[in-house]
Order: sequence, then C-alpha cells, then structure tokens
Amino acid sequence: MDREAIIESVKAQMPERRWLHVQGVMETSIILAQRFGADAERAELAAILHDVAKYWPTERMARIIADEQLPQELLEYDKELWHAPVGAFVAERDYGITDAEVLDAIRYHTSGRVGMTLLEKIVCLADYMEPGRDFPGVDKIRQEAEHSVEKALLAGFDSTISFLLEKEKRIFPLTVAARNAMIQQLREAEE
Repeated sequence: MDREAIIESVKAQMPERRWLHVQGVMETSIILAQRFGADAERAELAAILHDVAKYWPTERMARIIADEQLPQELLEYDKELWHAPVGAFVAERDYGITDAEVLDAIRYHTSGRVGMTLLEKIVCLADYMEPGRDFPGVDKIRQEAEHSVEKALLAGFDSTISFLLEKEKRIFPLTVAARNAMIQQLREAEE
C-alpha cells in the first residue's frame, strides 16, 4: 500500500481533531529525524500509523490483545495504552508494514521501553510535543528537544508519570523502566 492510500485509510478511522494531531506528529517526526540523524521517511510512516487504532472500540482492541498473543498485562492497565500495540499489529496485518523498527515505534509510542532505538524515541517524542499539544511541561519538552532527544523524552516520561500520580492511576511498568533506562543512558553519555 502506498503512502497516500495509507493516509486516506488512517484518516478515515478517526475524527478530524485526531487527524490534525497525526499530521502534527508526522511533521514533528520528520523535523526530529532530520535534527538527530534518523530516517525521516520511516519516522513519518510510523507517525502516520501510530494512532490507527486509537478510536477503535475497546472491546475490539481487547479481543486483538487476547487473540493475537499481545502482552496480556496490557488488559490490567489504562485502555489509553492499548491502541499502540494493537496499532503495530494492524500496521503489519492490514497495511503490510514489515519494518520491525517502524512497527516498534508504533508499538511503544505511548509507553516507551528499555532499549528504544532512535526511531522509536523520535516518534514517541513527536507524539508528546507536536504543535497541537498543550499540557503542563510541554514547553520544557520542546526546549530539551532542541538539543537532546533523550532529555526531551525523559521530560515527557516525567510528565506522564506525574499526571498519572496526580490522577491516582496505575503506572505501566514499561514506562517506569523506560524512564530509568533513559536516566542511565544520559548518565553514561556524561561520563
């Protein structure tokens, strides 16, 4: 499936407001990829598909998680997480995406993970800081992204964790592990 066909299909699965967000993530992913030396075309492809399942009914996502042997622990956490691994599954099944790194950028854009590739970091960060985003801490994330994808992503994880703590919600362990790994990576880079 070519880029335009993927765009039209993804756009049809969400409200206009969410499509504007996806466009912002696409543009931001390209900018970040160029800034930090990643493949801009692959970053854009992951960005196009990152929210493909966002507006699917939760029952449909839960069924895919259960039937396709996606991590079952997802079902114990906030449904906001589900669309990312389901989206990666759908990107491969329905759109023929076989690039493992693009699929992982979709899969981990909400949670992060230990050992994120540069492409994964860029798509996750673009999702945090695209121009339409407006939440406490987003300006810090954007400032850090001028110089360091890792420092910006750490600020993003901190923002997510703070929000979840404030709302008394459970924190997905992968996000805590991703944050800790990012801190370790930054420390090692300073040594």
